[in-house]
Amino acid sequence: MLILIAYDVNTETPAGKRRLRQVAKVCVNYGQRVQNSVFECELDNALFIKVKHQLENIIDKETDSLRFYRLGNNPQIEHIGAKESYDPKGILII
Repeated sequence: MLILIAYDVNTETPAGKRRLRQVAKVCVNYGQRVQNSVFECELDNALFIKVKHQLENIIDKETDSLRFYRLGNNPQIEHIGAKESYDPKGILII
């Protein structure tokens, strides 16, 4: 399955800068960078779970954010960490 991984890591501290490098290093091992903090990865379900677990262990869930977009016939969005997520199928109020 094609997975788009997007991340936002708070780099205001040296620890944040280290986390950013670690997250990018994990993503580079599994996919192609298409923007600074966005990777396209072709993963089976087992490998997706492995990558997600590795990234969850790196980030600070209070300040950093991970988003996984499963693309294809049954698209899904999964969010981990800071910043409220939204329901893309929910009601949009403008």
